[in-house]
Amino acid sequence: LSADERATVLEILHSQRFQDSTPHEIYASLLDEGRMLCSISTMYRLLRQEGENQGRRRQTARTHYEKPELLATAPNQVWSWDITKLKGPRKWNYFYLYVIMDIYSRYVTGWMIASRESQSLAKRLIEESCEKQNIAQGQLTIHADRGPSMRSKTVAQLLADLGITKTHSRPYTSNDNPFSESQFKTLKYHPCFPGNFGSQEDALAYGRTFFPWYNEEHRHSGIGFMTPEQVHYGIVPQILETRSNAMTQAFLANPIRWNGRHPELPKILRPQEAVWINPPTMMKTLH
Repeated sequence: LSADERATVLEILHSQRFQDSTPHEIYASLLDEGRMLCSISTMYRLLRQEGENQGRRRQTARTHYEKPELLATAPNQVWSWDITKLKGPRKWNYFYLYVIMDIYSRYVTGWMIASRESQSLAKRLIEESCEKQNIAQGQLTIHADRGPSMRSKTVAQLLADLGITKTHSRPYTSNDNPFSESQFKTLKYHPCFPGNFGSQEDALAYGRTFFPWYNEEHRHSGIGFMTPEQVHYGIVPQILETRSNAMTQAFLANPIRWNGRHPELPKILRPQEAVWINPPTMMKTLH
């Protein structure tokens, strides 16, 4: 090849269009366009001379994502939020349910249903939920997955302005956001869940029934079969006292019913004192 021909071939080999393609692919593509600049072996020879005869595809560096380790020992310390799709009246037609929940109490602090996924709607919901719960600067961490609304600059700026720490799940790791995943499962497996909704108003009507039930009546296994509202608003001591009195009276009346010959006062169901998203490895070992 002449110097000009060589320069032309190298320019094509290095072009944005072909920088990830093999000489075989480039050769075929040019032929389809009616162009024949040189042979495949010549392309390889030129690449060897340039020190580029190794794999041509760009090697994407693996990004290391830190495992989120979040601890809540009281309400309004860590919230988890996510968006799920609700089927609409037609195929590929969806409504979007936004839900924010407190991981300690499982209390849903905010929710909305929209026709689209939007960072501005997410911002509004977070802002309104923080206002309702009187969240102070530096008090709260909000955890979410890595969806576009969750990682948007609009939401990030709001959280910074409110003094809220934000964390994200690792890619393709659903266990990093277990509380939101569990809440969505409860929603969609509820006996009254219709499967799909005829309109956004229908979905809103269902939410207005479901979420009061979830917060005020649903006895959650993760919080000692209390309701999220009871745990979130500090009614736990009174409930534990009532449960303890009832258990003690039952035990004193018929102690033999518990543990046979060596009766002991039965354990009282109570919420966990510490709730984790991904407890440290050492803690798992100790448990």
